[in-house]
Amino acid sequence: MTAIHLKSEADTLALGARIAAALVPGDTLLLSGDLGAGKTTLARGLIQSRLGDIEVPSPTYTLVQTYDWPLGDNVAELWHCDLYRLEQPNDAYELGLMDALGDDIVLIEWADKLGSLCPKGALSVELAFDGDGRVATLTGWKGRNV
Repeated sequence: MTAIHLKSEADTLALGARIAAALVPGDTLLLSGDLGAGKTTLARGLIQSRLGDIEVPSPTYTLVQTYDWPLGDNVAELWHCDLYRLEQPNDAYELGLMDALGDDIVLIEWADKLGSLCPKGALSVELAFDGDGRVATLTGWKGRNV
């Protein structure tokens, strides 16, 4: 477990970029935290670090947004999911999310909505308010540096 203090939005974007540099196909990133804690900001930093200054909307209403993720001469698919509106964990099957796990890169906001379906071996990032800033607590990915 690693705790990282994020004093500003720029720090949260930078953490997203650090995580992006470590991603490989099959990775899953589970984001949790209260409303407004910075989950979408971290996702934006992650995605924009690789794809440039593109719009990265929260997929709150669409539930899933996919991106082509360049990896050297290859391209992987990155799934950006927001499960805030998921009514029950099994609804993730209807989204195709369970098929993407283990093959694609999957970034899930409100990951706690998956319950027991959360994949083992994922990197979990819990964002919490800390005064005017945030603290990100990272668990998982043993042996890999972020």
